[in-house]
Amino acid sequence: MGKWRYGVILDAGSSGTRVHIYRWLHSDYARDSANGTDLERLPALHTKKKWTLKKHPGISTFGDNPNEVGPEYLADLLQHALDVIPSDEVANTPIFLLATAGMRILPPLKQKALLEQICTYAQKTTEFLLPDCDLHIKVIPGETEGLYGWIAANYLLGGFDKPEEHDHGNGHHTYGFLDMGGASAQIAFAPNSTEAEKHSNDLTLLRMRTLDGKSSEYRVFVTTWLGFGVNQARKRYVDSLLEASPKAMELPDPCLPSGLNITTTGHPIELGSDEDLGKAPHLLGTGDFPGCMSATLPLLEKDKPCPDEPCLINGVHVPAIDFDVNHFVGVSEYWHTTHEIFEMSHKDKAYDFHTYQKRVLEFCSQDWNKIKEGVKDHTWGKKVDENTALEVCFKASWLINVLHEGIGVPRVGIEPIKGGHNGTKEVLDHAKEKGFLDPFQAVNKIGDVEVSWTLGKMVLYASSEVQAPPKELAVGFGSNVPGIPSDFQYAGGKYVKADPYDDDDDWHDKLFEDSSRRIPGLVILILIVCVVLFTLCGRDRRKSFLHRVLRPFTRHSNSLKRRRGFGGKLFGLAGSPSYERVLEGGEGAEEFELGDVDSDNEHSDSSEGSRVGRTSGWATPQIKAGFDPTPPSYFDNPVTQGAGLGLGPPGVFSNAIGRGGLISRTDSRERLAGVGSGHRSRPGSPSRLRSPMMIPLKESVD
Repeated sequence: MGKWRYGVILDAGSSGTRVHIYRWLHSDYARDSANGTDLERLPALHTKKKWTLKKHPGISTFGDNPNEVGPEYLADLLQHALDVIPSDEVANTPIFLLATAGMRILPPLKQKALLEQICTYAQKTTEFLLPDCDLHIKVIPGETEGLYGWIAANYLLGGFDKPEEHDHGNGHHTYGFLDMGGASAQIAFAPNSTEAEKHSNDLTLLRMRTLDGKSSEYRVFVTTWLGFGVNQARKRYVDSLLEASPKAMELPDPCLPSGLNITTTGHPIELGSDEDLGKAPHLLGTGDFPGCMSATLPLLEKDKPCPDEPCLINGVHVPAIDFDVNHFVGVSEYWHTTHEIFEMSHKDKAYDFHTYQKRVLEFCSQDWNKIKEGVKDHTWGKKVDENTALEVCFKASWLINVLHEGIGVPRVGIEPIKGGHNGTKEVLDHAKEKGFLDPFQAVNKIGDVEVSWTLGKMVLYASSEVQAPPKELAVGFGSNVPGIPSDFQYAGGKYVKADPYDDDDDWHDKLFEDSSRRIPGLVILILIVCVVLFTLCGRDRRKSFLHRVLRPFTRHSNSLKRRRGFGGKLFGLAGSPSYERVLEGGEGAEEFELGDVDSDNEHSDSSEGSRVGRTSGWATPQIKAGFDPTPPSYFDNPVTQGAGLGLGPPGVFSNAIGRGGLISRTDSRERLAGVGSGHRSRPGSPSRLRSPMMIPLKESVD
């Protein structure tokens, strides 16, 4: 088992399935790098937006054809996970498929057949860790979904880290959790000490484990309201309109914008349809939001009998909520309905009843044609289409009634709240220091991480992999009784010792996995350093380096060569020409030295001012003949003194002198002997040995 641990969860909802991938440091490595404070925390999980993938429709649509769910549906989701997780860690990576509301409506036999087919396909086509199908592939109840959401919210807000930094009063340091989907709604919170003692049998015992191996226990109340999600609530609302006017073909709907005509299922009326011909009832929007609030209030069914006091909605028992210490966060529809439209064009992102209801009233009282123009002009953002706009008035009225009339959240902006204030940004920025001060706040992400119940499930699993002392109890949840209750649900993980630390893997993670954008920057930095060092190394070294690099690609030549431009200057090849001299064999060839460089005339192409052993740019080779230890001075005989080097006066060597008085090639002694008053081209040149075979014919005859 390597340094990093991975986990895969498929959230199989009613409208689609989304795969989530999480990563955390193995507890052995986490403990080695942690200080005293970090050891008291849960494992740190990480995820990325690109690690998530969603596929439509819901998995429950394969209830009649379970054999097709693998190749037609799961294949892409599983392949996405395989593309993210390193191949050598796949066998150590647990995978879960947890189905929610969509699968709950299937008959038990269809549920079982579909889940078995899912597990079989995953086991045959992948090597993910899937030891127990009943534990890893299943339908979870709404209460479990709510508990996982409660874990995720408190984990991201920091409610588990340091209780003293999240003291809401009376020793309370956790946050409540509200979730609303299309079919159901959940609530999860830890009651105050008085209510917890009074309703201890209604609470769920949750046990997790921090990095130091110690257990941390929480007692949480969780319940769900099936049929109280926004879509199911809308269906019950339309049914109530039909029951109230069974013979009417046109049903006034105060929850729709004025002038909007749609079918009872929420679709536009088509020409020639039964609704268009008056044969089937349809809905006509009146844009009366106060009337909509009144019409949706009975849907809470607060008048149902409450066998176990107190109750909130639909006769379901819920312990009394102390909003002085219980501060709630709402996700899913709580976020979308409060922020998708009504906060898009406003800088203030806070929720309070007075401001929110005012903005909803302004929107829902508009004529439908005006709203369509706003949608076309993206007044409320590009994500808002006509379907979203026609649904939002009902959703807003339902959300307000659930929050304030059902759950009893105080109306911020109207009812005074102890310590309450507005400002979502401020609340989120200081959540880990002071906690939420408002009784309710809608959120979507905390610290760039989506608040999803799947995170809570994986936090629980990761904490179960931490090594614990022998007497520590298992990680999981169940009934609120000491020890391990009979209905205890184990988290599923276990401690396995990590492999020895590998520095290479760590460098790979830092450079490639954590941020691939570091690679181009690193390459650019290396190039800059190389250029700077190359520039500072000096012209001679640059020239030598260039010659070594270009030597295999160039030919030696006796002709004059020039280097121009910036490249030549950089490598010390600009200015004066360079040339090569071929020395004749003999004694003088053995005595060779370089003359000095005349810096005053370094870049001159003229021969004026040149002296013996010097050129205008490069040091000129000087031959020492060795015959006369005291050769004549330069001015005694300019012809003989410069003949050997081609530095005689202009015109004397007109047939052998190039531009600037420099000889561009070496001629034989015989050719130069007749030039310049019979002097030899090199006064100090050694005599050549003649071969007998080269004696003229006449001499040989004599």
